[in-house]
Amino acid sequence: MQNAILKVDHVKTYFPVSTSIFAKKQYLKAVNDVSFEVGEHETFGLVGESGCGKSTLGRTIVRIYDPTEGKVFYKGQDIGRLKGDELKKFRKEVQMIFQDPYASLNARMTVGEIIREPMDIHHLYGSKQEREERVSQLLETVGLKPDHIRRYPHEFSGGQRQRISIARTLALDPKFIVCDEPISALDVSIQAQIINLLEKIQDEMNISYLFIAHDLGAVKHISQRIGAMYLGSLVEIGESEELYRNPLHPYTKALLSAIPIPDPQVMRKRAALDLDGEIPSPLNVPTGCAFRTRCPKAMPVCAEVKPELQTVGTSQVACHLYAK
Repeated sequence: MQNAILKVDHVKTYFPVSTSIFAKKQYLKAVNDVSFEVGEHETFGLVGESGCGKSTLGRTIVRIYDPTEGKVFYKGQDIGRLKGDELKKFRKEVQMIFQDPYASLNARMTVGEIIREPMDIHHLYGSKQEREERVSQLLETVGLKPDHIRRYPHEFSGGQRQRISIARTLALDPKFIVCDEPISALDVSIQAQIINLLEKIQDEMNISYLFIAHDLGAVKHISQRIGAMYLGSLVEIGESEELYRNPLHPYTKALLSAIPIPDPQVMRKRAALDLDGEIPSPLNVPTGCAFRTRCPKAMPVCAEVKPELQTVGTSQVACHLYAK
């Protein structure tokens, strides 16, 4: 991809797990060989069931976690090699909006202190008064009032708290933001407001997003491209409209079939694709295709060979059904 601001190259993020000092060390494979790119001013959506590794991948990208294998490149630089001033610049330009607006804000700090803290750390703006003015501007940007600056997080609703989190993220004028399920804890009406706000901010500030969610309807609305993730691996990547109109992987089809449609007649005609069994443990990922234990179209080769992403039309899919 030309003008890619972020490149994830065969990233694996494993966590050691040991039940006792005598037991053999096991590894929880949260992210298992993931590769994709995000362009400038693009929103790349990442969908999948809970526990598939979406949030771990997002935290690896912002370098909360270090990858076990593989590399993450931001503007062509390997973020694993960044130190000193270069790392500080990366921290400034790559930010994250967390899932829980109740837990991500310090209850002992006022809204003004929460938003101003990143500016203090990075020594932005000359004086405290200039920072206060910038905080007021950011509150207005996210749809809050300037007089909210002296209130505490517990005085706000969930949607308002998420707006405060977004304002704090914007305090450093980032170029890339990982949105880790920023609407999952909010009411449906508030979700639409937050998505519209993120789109407005993207247009005004030329920001790129990695938008992580399990609500495929919301992801379709905000994303230009979407990746479907299952048990730590990407199984399909495609343009938003194409992926919804013509999903290729059986897992993507099952996810899309579960989206509710506000038309009872259409819902009765449409049959949901039920998946058998439970998601396997990331401590014991099945051989070959990880999805084969639940796939209605599994073949013998699926247990032997792990499928790689291959181009089919305008999409990429990791499935033996499309083997050439």
